[in-house]
Amino acid sequence: MKNFKILMTAFIVGLGLLSFTTMNHDNTEPNKESKTSVKGYEVGDEATDFKLKNVDGKMVSLADFKSAKGFIIVFTCNHCPYAKKYEDRIIELDKKYKSQGYPVIAINPNDPTVQPEDGYQLMIERAKQKGFTFPYLVDEGQKIFPQYGATKTPHVFLLQKEGGKNIVKYIGAIDNNYENPNDVSEYYVQDAVNALIKNEPVKMTKTVAIGCTVKVKK
Repeated sequence: MKNFKILMTAFIVGLGLLSFTTMNHDNTEPNKESKTSVKGYEVGDEATDFKLKNVDGKMVSLADFKSAKGFIIVFTCNHCPYAKKYEDRIIELDKKYKSQGYPVIAINPNDPTVQPEDGYQLMIERAKQKGFTFPYLVDEGQKIFPQYGATKTPHVFLLQKEGGKNIVKYIGAIDNNYENPNDVSEYYVQDAVNALIKNEPVKMTKTVAIGCTVKVKK
């Protein structure tokens, strides 16, 4: 009987050690994955340039805009109802700030095989229909949006030129009401650009982008 109790005690202790080892392994594994996963840019990071095809067939890069002080990069698309709600406001942002050195650059990150409405030909038609005053680029191969960390359409990355680099100053939504522009009370992008123009710090540097998820090729 005594030997049986000793064997049972040893068995229970062994199970406890095995459980601890397993729990410790499970707790550390996600940390390794999070370190290696691509999260995109944070405010203060240097943003990469790109060379993407515009709806006019020409290749466009940030380096082409020699006199620009920065850029309002908007990841957007044709089909998303959120993106459609913001189209007129994106046009207004470009009209207001392009002459002050901060043009809009729109990029469609979606794969057309996943969402056919976001195909290149339909991008051309949409740009003409809405009278886009800015480049509307296609992220062929979906190489640029992961670098930036865009997850929604629309998703804004406000950049400022500093010492030959494009530094991220704001990431997130255009404003706080996608449904009705007349009910907007917080103009995130406008406030951020106005601050940069005045050489003042951006007060609200990051907000949650509201929109459709980026359609990635499976």
